Amino acid sequence: MTAPAHYERLDDAVDFLYTRIQGPLHLGAPLGLGKPHRLLNAIYARAEGDPTRPLHLYTALSLDPPGAGQGLEGRFIGPFASRHFGDDFPRLRYVSALKRDALPAHIEIEEFYLQSGALLHSPPAQQRYASLNYTHVARALADRGVNAIVQKVARRDGDTRLSLSCNTDLTQDAVDAIVARGLPRPLLIAEVDPELPWLGGSATVAEDYFDVVLTPPGPHPKLFGLPRQPVTDADYAIGFYASTLVRDGGTLQIGIGALADALCHALALRHADNAGYRRVLAALDPALAARADLAPFAEGLYGCSEMINEGFRRLVEVGVIRRKVVDDEALMRRLADGSADDADRAALERDGEYLHGGFYLGSPEFYDWLRRLPDEQRRGIGMRRISEVNELYGGHEALERLQRRDARFFNTCMMATALGAAVSDGLADGRVVSGVGGQYNFVAMAHALPDARSVLMLRASREAGGQASSNIVWNYGHTTIPRHLRDIYISEYGIADLRGRADEDCVLAMAAIADARYRGGLLDTARREGKLRADYAIAAPARHNTPEHLRAALAPLRRDGLLPDYPLGSDFSAVEQRLVRALGWLKTATASRGGKLATIARALTGARSDDAEALARMDLAAPSALGERLLARLLALGLRETRAP
Repeated sequence: MTAPAHYERLDDAVDFLYTRIQGPLHLGAPLGLGKPHRLLNAIYARAEGDPTRPLHLYTALSLDPPGAGQGLEGRFIGPFASRHFGDDFPRLRYVSALKRDALPAHIEIEEFYLQSGALLHSPPAQQRYASLNYTHVARALADRGVNAIVQKVARRDGDTRLSLSCNTDLTQDAVDAIVARGLPRPLLIAEVDPELPWLGGSATVAEDYFDVVLTPPGPHPKLFGLPRQPVTDADYAIGFYASTLVRDGGTLQIGIGALADALCHALALRHADNAGYRRVLAALDPALAARADLAPFAEGLYGCSEMINEGFRRLVEVGVIRRKVVDDEALMRRLADGSADDADRAALERDGEYLHGGFYLGSPEFYDWLRRLPDEQRRGIGMRRISEVNELYGGHEALERLQRRDARFFNTCMMATALGAAVSDGLADGRVVSGVGGQYNFVAMAHALPDARSVLMLRASREAGGQASSNIVWNYGHTTIPRHLRDIYISEYGIADLRGRADEDCVLAMAAIADARYRGGLLDTARREGKLRADYAIAAPARHNTPEHLRAALAPLRRDGLLPDYPLGSDFSAVEQRLVRALGWLKTATASRGGKLATIARALTGARSDDAEALARMDLAAPSALGERLLARLLALGLRETRAP
């Protein structure tokens, strides 16, 4: 390959792109953190002003900081977003246009995974959403004739190679798929970001892998940090139930969000404070607390997940993630059958990796952790192609089967049916909330590996518009995971093992983990549809499936500090954490018209808040206008209602 062109100015890289490619530009960009926002904005600006050169962008997870909004929410988010993301964070211009339905006719944006809920009301985003399993994306990019790819990379002083760092997932797979189709190799542009943590090994490529290496001068914006959210009682119950399915010496895949945070906290507690861990289990189900196979991890786990996130950081820090694997089938086989010798074990320790992922995304603290890792620990993290992480077939299946023993694949869904189908990414009206991503890949892999399980976690109920409803339903107008791939579901009320079970058994298992308020209707429908015998009676323990019972069971553990609001750390200050609780309470209390009126009445007649720090943070210490005085009163009520005991 020839040496790449080197530029410092964004416009020079855009000029190179437009000179080298004639006609429509079919541009690929990584999902999430690896997307070069400044370069993409410069390309968008050029395309916006030239209707003769259509732009088709293929990407996913276009991260956009939250807007300030109005009222109390705006007063909270504005200062937080400024501090957390930085005032100079380059918002993607095409995302702004999508949200305003203002894309020029000659520009098309196609994504296979959307920032959760962010584009539900954007017709162009919904129309050009591509429903793809993660491992099929490279093939789809070849189908679309992608002729250029842009990617953010890391550079390390004294190293001649570049690190794909946060996104090894698709670029190489896409290039290979395009070339294999007989199409020209796409033009590749790297934007070097000094903020991006360096990861070596399989994450690195020679500089001449790219046609252009762009190194814009500083100042450099912060990396996009995902704000860590508080973990609720329901989240904790789900996480602790899930942790009981993990086997020592096994393999772990997790998703992202509060449920994953709760699971990782549970696994860390199981290892570092087993007595405390069993106290939580005893509050949920005394039989679980007595199990002998829930001891601390003697061998540890191997992490193999499309996304590396905050939870993996904690599990590495406490010594849960530490089982190493090597890309040597013969050695892995000797380890499996017990014939490995000291030389094999030395090679495993020297060359092995304990964590594989396709991309990473997390908080600023997570990125700092990656930057500070000692070299020997950093070498244990192997960033891989998504075709390696998310499936068994087409590569080194025998090796990966040996590496992924006792695998547990934990993912989240929004709803589940009583017969075992999952709703994870879309609504009944066809609108997409997020995307299937790798969920199907991991569910299918769990069925392909003899000792693996797929675990889908969900909250048993939800509230919207002041109305509560069940997330375990008889049927729904959209399905992400079909019922014939049903395996394990977990709600805050327990575990439902559906693998290989008959329909009636599935109905009973799902009813047992449903919220008690909705179980009767679910069983009535099952009887009416002939899926449940007419004389079935609800078992007594399941009558305790209520938020109130769960709250009472976990309250002592909350007070003792075993179940903190932010188990993996917080991006909010102490006063902001109090405000998050208060604003959450107010949002629920005012979701309906009646609730809003009652809450306002209580606020106007109640005492003022003594939390001067919280009022000052919201610029309501000395409200003057009528609207400000009402906001201050509402905030005071929320702070009183959520004050820690």
